[in-house]
Amino acid sequence: MHAIKTLLAGIILTAPFAATAASPVPPGAQPVLHDIVNAVAPANLHASLEKLVGFGTRHSLSETKSDTHGIGAARRWVKAQFEAISKQCGGCLEVKMLKRHFTGPRAPNGVEIVDVVAIQRGSSDPNRHLVMTAHLDNRVSDVMDTKSFTPGADDDGSGIAAMLEVARVLSHYKFNATLVYSADSGEEQGLYGGRIIADYAKTQGWEVEANLNNDMIGNATGSDGVTDTTTGRIFSEAVKANLSEHDLRTLHYTGGFVDSPSRNVARYIVKLVDAYIPNFKLMLMYRQDRYHRGGDQIAFNRNGFPAVRMNETHENWRHQHQDVRKVNGVQYGDLVKFVSIPFLANMTRANAIALASMAWAPAPPANVSIVDAGLSPDTNLQWSPLDAAKAPHLAGYKIYRRRTAAPLWQHSRWVGKVTRYTLKNVVLDNWYFGVASVSKDGFESPVVFPGAGGAFQSAAKASK
Repeated sequence: MHAIKTLLAGIILTAPFAATAASPVPPGAQPVLHDIVNAVAPANLHASLEKLVGFGTRHSLSETKSDTHGIGAARRWVKAQFEAISKQCGGCLEVKMLKRHFTGPRAPNGVEIVDVVAIQRGSSDPNRHLVMTAHLDNRVSDVMDTKSFTPGADDDGSGIAAMLEVARVLSHYKFNATLVYSADSGEEQGLYGGRIIADYAKTQGWEVEANLNNDMIGNATGSDGVTDTTTGRIFSEAVKANLSEHDLRTLHYTGGFVDSPSRNVARYIVKLVDAYIPNFKLMLMYRQDRYHRGGDQIAFNRNGFPAVRMNETHENWRHQHQDVRKVNGVQYGDLVKFVSIPFLANMTRANAIALASMAWAPAPPANVSIVDAGLSPDTNLQWSPLDAAKAPHLAGYKIYRRRTAAPLWQHSRWVGKVTRYTLKNVVLDNWYFGVASVSKDGFESPVVFPGAGGAFQSAAKASK
């Protein structure tokens, strides 16, 4: 009798349409994301840029004692902004300074690097973290010049301004997962600030679902002569950094070199931007960063965490890492007037809706795998159920697929609250597959590609 009951249960779970009838399909649109888009205030972004430039320099080796000049004054101002936001939301942000001493080629005498961090704790799943980063420090032509006027409006005042505005907007809401905002320092001296927050996440045992690093997101007129306020870029690693040799061999055989968790976070954000931000697109970039260059997201990737870089599409090298000067009538330097506030506002909106959507959604499903059914025209997928206490709002799951040469997910099917599903007459060889968790309100997690190469389980969690 027990064997018969088990067999019947398996038939119910794998029947293609049985779960759909028992699990109502969640709504496909979330009006609150439109509210978040509309809440971003361009005037706030401009005011933050002016304030940041007003510190004269934010070089990591610059003045720390002054209240008006240098990196010390700048980081205390950012801390005060987070505290003011927290006061308005009844203490919803925990604000702290993370400090660490570094010595390196660009800090030969050693320097204390400080990240300013604000944490908005989630409710049902607080150890699941969504981290937004940007770097507070800046530079001019000589990376060791700590005295010259160093405005750093785009690099990376734009990222810090966006972070403060996202924190302000999202502080009005409560989320299932935890949001983290980290204003990093030491980026120009060796990506030090990214290491501080990424290592802190690992030692604290955070389950980092995604890091969104924002570095130069305000320039719309490039050195290529193109002005484009409608397109940004999102970079993501192709393969997780901590895969075993066995997992890499599996990817060689089955495919999946373009389906790391980072890449599927990028696809997720591209899809949200298409749906909720009018006349704006993000280009999906199949690179971890620009060619032979880097940002603070790399430290998260190295620790095994999904991470992406948000970036303007057209960089202008006259206004990047340049002394402020005029040569033959041409203005050099990273000044506020070269930042497009409308463009920066849309990049800010992209961050806000991505963080909110992931934080409201259930966690990505774990242990997603393809069940080998031998020579069959069907595809069988299975995954582990989410912890009901952490995901009380879970409605069920959605299966995605796309052609193996397609950059974005093309088709989806709601399958309900099951952990195994058979796609009839969908030939496994012809598609890539993935599974997303869906809340009762219709918020979806990023898609999880089957196998270790696509798993969102963090290095911190795996090490326990």
